Parts: sequence; structure tokens; C-alpha cells
Amino acid sequence: MKNAVVLLSGGMDSAVVVAIAREQGFAVHALSVRYGQRHTSELDAAARVATTLGAAAHKTVHVDLRSIGGSALTDDIDVPEAGGPGIPVTYVPARNTIMLSVALGWAEVLGANDIFCGVNAVDYSGYPDCRPEFIEAFEKLANVATKAGVEGAGLRIQAPLLRMSKADIVCEGVRLGVDFAQTVSCYQADAEGRACGHCDACRLRAAGFADAGVPDPTHYA
Repeated sequence: MKNAVVLLSGGMDSAVVVAIAREQGFAVHALSVRYGQRHTSELDAAARVATTLGAAAHKTVHVDLRSIGGSALTDDIDVPEAGGPGIPVTYVPARNTIMLSVALGWAEVLGANDIFCGVNAVDYSGYPDCRPEFIEAFEKLANVATKAGVEGAGLRIQAPLLRMSKADIVCEGVRLGVDFAQTVSCYQADAEGRACGHCDACRLRAAGFADAGVPDPTHYA
């Protein structure tokens, strides 16, 4: 089996991506990042998902983005309960760039040519690092900034959910046997992983299950 690094937050999207990579025949090396997020119960969820979906390995690395703040997910800023114009305060500056960079380093060590992530540019909160332009640009960077890119077979950044609706993602997860009850998506989930039901992440998740006609297994506070 070929190795692949898969970014695993513990949310529903990244869980589906793990299942997709496994179906494609990859030995999944799941990577989670403790970046100073206030909702750390998602990391407990990531560990559960990695085990349940048969990841070959699961690693959690520490990057202190709370020290620079600038986001409702890492700083003492209220998480909004409704979306507004522009990029929301739940955007974490440079988060996906940093996470993919860490994944890139591990991929080189493993000799993996594929890095998977769960970014989505359809039913999402408008984050700039979830767009196709970002994925394309990072893949170009990966292939000019690494030994694997210059001397090896090249590196691919795979974002299989990029153009899928949340309902499509739910259906794909059901097809692949993902247990969504194990996942945590809420921006302010409590220590037990129970969701608030009001933040943008909860709203998008609930709408996805409703539109797909699938019972919502989310644990709400």
C-alpha cells in the first residue's frame, strides 16, 4: 500500500476524507494539530476516527497559534451564532497553510506522494484557505520547496470534498461507513464533544444531514 498523509481534525469532513483515502488503497497516516483551539474535544474525536477507520498511524503535533490570536477559535473572542458579510472571526490566520506544511514534512519522511485534506468551497464559511486557488498554489509550492518535489515523483494535494455540498459529503460518508456520531464539528463544543447547535459549523453540519435525508447523530449540549 502507498502511504498518504491525511489531515484529520476530528470533524465530519476530515473523517470522510480518511475513508476516501482508505478506499483508494492508501495506508493512511492521520495528522491532527493541537494549534491552541478552544474546542479541544475535536482532537479526542480525531483519535476515535483514526482508530475506527483503520489509519495506519495517527500523530498529533503542537503548533501554538493561540499565542498570536486573531481568531474566535484561538483567542478570547466570542464565537458568532450567525454568519455575516466578509471573512468571519472564526477564520484562523494561516491555519491550513501551517497544517499542510507540517503534513508536507511528514509526507517527505514517509516517502508519501499524496497529502489529503478536507477543505470545501461549496457549503463553507468563506475562509480563503478553503478555495481551489489555495490548494493549487500549495501544490505548486510543495513541488518547488521539497526534495521529494525536485528529485522524486512529485507531490499531490488531494482535496476530494472541494466541490461537494455538505449533503453530498454526508451521503459519501454513509456509503463509506463513517460513524458521524464519533465526529465533532462545533466551534465551541464542550469537553465531552457536545455541540452548541448555533455556530456556523453546527448550522452547516445540521443542514447537510437534513438535505441528505439522513438522521443527525450529533450530540448536542
